[in-house]
Amino acid sequence: MGDTERTAWTSLLVGLVVLALKGAAWWLTGSAALFADMLETVVNVAASGTALAAVRYSAMPADENHPYGHAKVEYFSAVLEGALILVAALLIMKEAWDAFLVPRAPDQPVVGIALSFVATAVLSVWGTILGRRGRALGSPALVADSRYLLADAVTSIAVVIGVGLVAVTGLLWLDPALAVGAALMILLSGLRLLRSSVGGLMDEAVPAVLLSQIRTVVSKEAEGALEAHDLRTRQAGRHTFIEFHLVVPGDMTVARAHDICDRIESGLRDAVGQAVITIHVEPEGKAKHSGVLVL
Repeated sequence: MGDTERTAWTSLLVGLVVLALKGAAWWLTGSAALFADMLETVVNVAASGTALAAVRYSAMPADENHPYGHAKVEYFSAVLEGALILVAALLIMKEAWDAFLVPRAPDQPVVGIALSFVATAVLSVWGTILGRRGRALGSPALVADSRYLLADAVTSIAVVIGVGLVAVTGLLWLDPALAVGAALMILLSGLRLLRSSVGGLMDEAVPAVLLSQIRTVVSKEAEGALEAHDLRTRQAGRHTFIEFHLVVPGDMTVARAHDICDRIESGLRDAVGQAVITIHVEPEGKAKHSGVLVL
């Protein structure tokens, strides 16, 4: 079992523990806001299970039908998680509407708040750890899961404060109002997640900072060549795909051009990590006098 899969298993187990705590808090209080908080975690557990399946599948080596590997499946997991978040937001709004029509004071608010507070603390700590691990491992599924966990934690903090205010002030309308607020925050989180995940499926270029770093490495390591043009990049899970045309002097030997390509590839992998690099070598007559000029 690799580090990515192990992390995904841990995230699923943490989600189940948090769900148990939030479920108990809602069952004891009957609060619409705590129901919304619990339902968000139900979606989180389902999404963590999906992320785990995606991580296991993406780790499979390339084969005849998938010569570029299976890493892109993690984006499908993230899209599904975003869709589940949107469904949860709609269900929460329905519960909030019912609570507006028939308001009621939460039962045992102190115990419910205490349980929800513990669950929120667990979410905050693990969400931070998961985000760091996901970025270090280059896993979109784990990064998506961490963002949702942290959004869940923010929602939970607001809910805990709000249920406490309901218990102290007796303003029963605050409970469903908080549920609506939680639903709106969840909805925004889901839309953002869908946007970033669809971008991965559509082969968006790497971020501008990383692209600048790639151009710098090519310029530095391509000594002996003339220029590099038509540079294209895309991200697929933990893999960065880089391709470009490298222009060399017309009288350069194949062996010498190959050495330059090896040096560029080594530099790019040191800078980027798991990169799939394709370099098309061309004679100087193909120069476009644009793109990356060799230092």
